[in-house]
This record gives sequence, structure tokens and C-alpha cells, in this order.
Amino acid sequence: MFFRLALLLFLLVNLSEAKEQDTIKTIAFVQDDMSNDFRRAQVYEAMEEVKKHKDIRFVYSDAGAKKSLLVRQLEKFIAEGVDLIIIGTNDSDILVPSVEKAFSKGIGIIVLDRKINTDKYTCYIKSDNYQIGVMAAKYLLSQMKKGGTILMLQGFKGNNVANERTNGFMDTISKHENFNVIQRRGNYLRKDTILVMEELHKKGVHYDAIYSHSDSMLSGVRTFYTKYKLDSEALLSIGVDYISEAKDAIMRGTQDASILFALGGKESVQVALDFLDGKKVPKTITNPIKLITKENTIYVQPIF
Repeated sequence: MFFRLALLLFLLVNLSEAKEQDTIKTIAFVQDDMSNDFRRAQVYEAMEEVKKHKDIRFVYSDAGAKKSLLVRQLEKFIAEGVDLIIIGTNDSDILVPSVEKAFSKGIGIIVLDRKINTDKYTCYIKSDNYQIGVMAAKYLLSQMKKGGTILMLQGFKGNNVANERTNGFMDTISKHENFNVIQRRGNYLRKDTILVMEELHKKGVHYDAIYSHSDSMLSGVRTFYTKYKLDSEALLSIGVDYISEAKDAIMRGTQDASILFALGGKESVQVALDFLDGKKVPKTITNPIKLITKENTIYVQPIF
């Protein structure tokens, strides 16, 4: 009799646990490179948002900027049968076959920040990167009445963000005389930017202002300026993202402006929850951008 009761209790407990497991949904975040502080913060913001929901499991991967690994990690999550995947990619084409396969299996796909060259996804969350370039150009134009040379520090090749931030800037600047633009790639990373600045310094390249596709690269510029005992306060500069380092630098006068660019991690999870609840979600969400200068830093919270 005791054995039968124990067996029945065991079966009931396991059945209850199985039912609970069936109700838990899994959101996976496939991130291209978490050595980039912005990309790392996207994942952590999503993770914190998921913690508010006990019926959601959150997992993530870091490809360390390796495209082949990014594909393998995405394929792994597809094979595991996760319910939704958030994707941060460094290439618009390489993930297309895997994304289309996941989408055909009914797995939700949220493309965050950098687009993928297919329409087989659930939602694309972005900001207007072309207008970021336009906004940066207009700010520098307002400060450089007599013209001059601008150093543009770009993100890496292979995705839309760097291209759009470049095109918006160049299309605006090109309408004005007496401006020259030098383009170099810092790949959104401090260390790569320091190498770029070292090369320019050795060659004696002159510039009057910097437009950086990310605040992290401007941080690399300041590190370089400190090493060579150069005056960063005399350099006109604008970045993108508006991280805490940028806010501090703007308040100190070692950076002039930044353009607020939302992480999108929280928004991704909110869209994911609607999708998992069977609700219709928008195909595209565009987060607003905002120019940040010393005048409004105290009113705007950095993204991290």
C-alpha cells in the first residue's frame, strides 16, 4: 500500500513538473560580439527584462565577432527548438538561410539594430541611422562656420548601420563648401580606434573635428589624446549612443555631443512576449534618436 502511494505521489509530482516545463517559453539572444560594450549591454538589458517573467527562460550566445560561430550558435538554438530568437548580427547576408529556416519552423525572429537581407522575420527593431548621420553633420556644420576637415570614425563593413551613418553624414556635408572628410574604420571598438589614431598621428594627418559612429570609439580617441598629452577639450567631437562615458566627457568638455541611440534589448523582450502570447506585432519598430549636448545632459539618462 505504501509503495503504491509513493509511486502515485512520484508520478503526480513529475507530471506537475512536466506541465510546468511545457508552459515555460525560451527566448534566445544570438549576439555577434559582447566585447563591444553596447552589444553586451543589449543582452543584459534583455536579460533583466526577462527576469520579470517567471514563465520565460532566457539564454544567449556570444560569437566574439566570428561570423561562422554566429551561424553555428543560431543553428544550435534552432535545433533546440527555442520559441523566439533575438539576433544581433555583424553581417546582413550570412545569417539569411538560418533565419529563413527558423522563421519557417514558426520560431519568432526579432532582428535588432542591424538588418538582415530577408523579410522572413517577425520584427525589426532599429533607429534611423541615416538621420543619425544627418544630425551629426548638421551639428558640426553649426559649430564649424568656416569649414574644415572632419575625421569620420566608422563602424565595421558588412552591415547597414555604418553605411547609413556614413551616407546621411556625407549627403549633408557635401552640400556645403570648404569641408573635407577623412574616413577611417574603428569598428566600434576602443582598441581599433587607438590604432587608427596612432597611424594618423605618425602620418601627421590634420583634422578639426571628429564624427564617431559610436561613443566607444571616441573613448578610444581620448585615451590616445591622454597618451600623447594632446588637448581633447580643443577637439570638436560628436559620437553616437550616449553612454555614461559620453555623458561624463560632455560635462567635462572633452566631448561636445552625442546622439541617443536606444539599446533595444527591453523593447525586444516586450515584442517577444506579445508574439509568444499570440498577439500581432509590428514588422518594424523605429526607436527615436536625440541630440545630446551639455545643455540637456542632466535631463537625459545614458543608455548604460
